[in-house]
Amino acid sequence: MGEFSIYHWLIIAFVLILFFGGRRIPELMKGMGEGIRSFKEGISGKPASSAPTAHLPEQPSVDSTDSKQKT
Repeated sequence: MGEFSIYHWLIIAFVLILFFGGRRIPELMKGMGEGIRSFKEGISGKPASSAPTAHLPEQPSVDSTDSKQKT
């Protein structure tokens, strides 16, 4: 009687999506992950290394005067 079946979880997921919307749920989960990470850092006393961010190389800008001179 106290166990949840797959249908119970589907109903819970549907209600959460209905209340919060599809866009808000990833933001909430990201916030929870950052909070848990911060909590773990606080407990251990040392900051965790942050994941390296991917930097895309800058694209060279196209000057419109160059294309006009070629024609």
